[in-house]
Amino acid sequence: MSELARLEVERTAVQRRTLRVVMASQVLGGAGLAAGVTVGALLAEDMLGTESLAGLPTGLFTLGSALAAYLVGGVSQRHGRRMGLGFGFIVGGAGAAGVVLAAAIDSVPLLFVALFIYGAGTATNLQARYAGTDLAAPDRRGSAVSIALVSTTIGAVAGPNLVEPLGGLATGLGLPALSGPFLLAAVAYTAAGATLVAMLRPDPLLLARSIEYASAATSSDSPVLGGPEASHGPGRAAYVGATIMVLTQITMVAIMTMTPVHMREHQHGLGDVGLVIGLHIAAMYLPSPITGLMVDRFGRTAVAVASGAVLIASGVTAAASPGDSLTLTIVALMLLGLGWNFGLISGTALVVDGTSPSNRARTQGAIDVLVALAGASGGVLSGVVVAASSYATLGIVCAALTIIVLPVAVLSRGRSMAGDAGPSQSSEAAVPANVDNQ
Repeated sequence: MSELARLEVERTAVQRRTLRVVMASQVLGGAGLAAGVTVGALLAEDMLGTESLAGLPTGLFTLGSALAAYLVGGVSQRHGRRMGLGFGFIVGGAGAAGVVLAAAIDSVPLLFVALFIYGAGTATNLQARYAGTDLAAPDRRGSAVSIALVSTTIGAVAGPNLVEPLGGLATGLGLPALSGPFLLAAVAYTAAGATLVAMLRPDPLLLARSIEYASAATSSDSPVLGGPEASHGPGRAAYVGATIMVLTQITMVAIMTMTPVHMREHQHGLGDVGLVIGLHIAAMYLPSPITGLMVDRFGRTAVAVASGAVLIASGVTAAASPGDSLTLTIVALMLLGLGWNFGLISGTALVVDGTSPSNRARTQGAIDVLVALAGASGGVLSGVVVAASSYATLGIVCAALTIIVLPVAVLSRGRSMAGDAGPSQSSEAAVPANVDNQ
């Protein structure tokens, strides 16, 4: 058996193991992610004493996630997914512990620093989706992304609905109630990092790179896991995917950040806030298996266009909902989560299509920096918009912004059913044929 054939056999087994490990880490990572989303703005409002800066926590941990995305991408490029993702989650856990300490001693400067560091967990939670795609065939990339995302649902949905009991735990420990979810985040992120470091062996990115090199040595006409443009740098698909993810991230973070503040102003309790955010996060992650199948079956373009349409509906619904209507707030936030899900999975598949193992982690890290900065901008500006005008205005602004997704998505039209994949589809699909012929 040739070296390429041996690596291809190993690839199948390693892909199955990789997906199992990624699923386990994402369950834990989702619980850590939910803390900042659910109570970050409320904790800042209490400590800062003003609503206009309530979006600052989201902005800070999203800025932190931007730096972390770059670092995690760089470490992954050099040392593989295992070390890059493990490093990111463990740093995020340290940041969550810092938030708890800041709340305990009422230190705003420490809160800001800790939230920035906590963002590493957010970035890593998103980058883990790429680990599932390194060894996936082109017509299975959407499904591979979806497996990582849906696994996040368990922890991410449970987290917001544990706000009250975690608040009670924190109070019992002599801590502010709103620091309780960050206690969970500290433990969950650290455990996710440890799981990846211990179990993500062999490393999927390093194996994909080995297959690419072995294929190049076998046939200069059929480079594996990337096409001609991907072998030299990101192709058009990567740029389109990045733009879609940036636009959907701004909208999602902006509305999500200010919803808890808006609800508390209208006399909704923490239980209602936890319910809304929990359902929102469920809509962000739970539909992933269906979304992945749609991306693989109908193409990246169709799902990206659906993302824009759903996000527009979310912004309009949020703007039109009376402040005391829990039902309409739930509808708006669930539409928000679903639109983000469509955009993230279709955009991620396009980014993978437009890269190869030799440049993939570095490119993905750079793109996730842009996504994180977009989220940071949305988080900070959302508080300013609401303070200057209203939550309804924020909804309209976000709906208008996501209209841009529609023409951008059309840029990826004309690609194949396997996902508007471009050159990478034919090249990677050639691997099994090469193996069978030897």
